Amino acid sequence: MSNPQQLRYSKEHEWLSNAENGVSTVGITEHAANALGDVVYVQLPEVGDTVTAGETCGELESTKSVSDLYSPVTGEVVEANQDVVDDPSLVNSAPFEGGWLFKVKVTDEPGDLLSADEYTDFAS
Repeated sequence: MSNPQQLRYSKEHEWLSNAENGVSTVGITEHAANALGDVVYVQLPEVGDTVTAGETCGELESTKSVSDLYSPVTGEVVEANQDVVDDPSLVNSAPFEGGWLFKVKVTDEPGDLLSADEYTDFAS
């Protein structure tokens, strides 16, 4: 498993891109996608929703289980990935590319996000 170095990671297995104009992209890690199994349903926060770091903001359902989606930061959702809603398997096949989940205008970022190397150690 290779976690992209430019991303940061939460202990709930979400990744966060560096902000561009204050907006970051959120997804789940390859580790989480593999643990879930084949994702068959995705419920994402809606545009305009406020998400809070560490709190539930959606749900992922797989053939194995249902898992809560946690936001790694606090902010306002500015885009949800409709492609993932239409084809949840993107979460498994491309967790760091087309399988991203939502974009958020960040207002607060916790200090406990992990680097790629720290997350790899945490997840192993």
